Amino acid sequence: MTLSPLDDHPVHQAAQVMRHVTTGDRNFYDRYYFNCHAASDELMLIVGLGQYPNLGVTDAFACVRTQDLHRVVRASRELGADRMDTRIGPFGVKVVEGLKRLRVVLEPNEHGLSFDLHWEGTIPATLEPRHFLRRQERVVFDSMRMAQTGRWTGHITLGEREIEVTPDRWTGTRDRSWGVRPVGEPEPPGIQATGPGTFYWLYAPMQFDDHAVLCIVQEDERGRRVLEEAVRVWSDGREEEYLGRPEYRPVYAPGTRDVVEAVLTFAPPGGKPFDVRCTPLLPVRLMVGTGYGLEQDWRHGMYQGPGPVVQGVTYRLPDDAPKMWGMVDAVGRFEYDGLVGHGLFEYWALGPHPSFTG
Repeated sequence: MTLSPLDDHPVHQAAQVMRHVTTGDRNFYDRYYFNCHAASDELMLIVGLGQYPNLGVTDAFACVRTQDLHRVVRASRELGADRMDTRIGPFGVKVVEGLKRLRVVLEPNEHGLSFDLHWEGTIPATLEPRHFLRRQERVVFDSMRMAQTGRWTGHITLGEREIEVTPDRWTGTRDRSWGVRPVGEPEPPGIQATGPGTFYWLYAPMQFDDHAVLCIVQEDERGRRVLEEAVRVWSDGREEEYLGRPEYRPVYAPGTRDVVEAVLTFAPPGGKPFDVRCTPLLPVRLMVGTGYGLEQDWRHGMYQGPGPVVQGVTYRLPDDAPKMWGMVDAVGRFEYDGLVGHGLFEYWALGPHPSFTG
């Protein structure tokens, strides 16, 4: 039972020190996620930083995608007693003003990517529905997440190129999630290996001039809803507007599960239904190099030693494109009722689903 600086704040939720969580589940995590782009197909930067208290690990990654490059810098170390210390080698996240302003840093390093970026939210941070999924009797997901759209100020250095980031052009989304989800070293699959393994998913937080629309759709192999969200959040803090059950109609590139366009339909209770046309502008294979699950030697929460251990991974496109697979985080263009917005278009269609027979 080791104290940390966080124990001096009146934030305790259990008869534990703050470094200990109330569950012994190895898969408990606590993570930041950010993306940054210029509402175009020029560049997308994705950053994540997580803590895994029951695995004793903290790690971070930054992934940048341009038309011809997919580059990742990643770092890991033992978590230690102080969960307020987010530094992992060259990485760090600082909360400047809770739920509003943050600073995200990757200091100069040998891997050709660094940045110093300041985030400011354009809508109030919004709590999403609890994500709970039990598979073959085991709880696989039990987590909470808040989402926010915002703008960036600072700079990104990619190789020899210095990119000025100004809030008039550079936008993005962020989330904070915590709870239980698969992390760390592979576990014996047991009965979990016999299930369908479906993950049919859409996550689309989109920013318009004076509001955002936040949308989630997750379904199982029979098309039954596991999780959904559809709200309009106003930048001036007005109450969220519930938009009813969202419907998702993607169009895939022939012979693939890569989405080339999609339509989201919303039907606000007592209001006029409307369609949002979605176009992915710059797809990023989120699971390549970042720790989300493809590399057997580097996954979120996997112990890499006392650390900090820092690595770089670079793929040249299109030559390395066939090696890429999994969840896609794309810069998205969104249009409805004469309005044009941009945000995150995240999707994955894994396994059987009624809407996909290819």
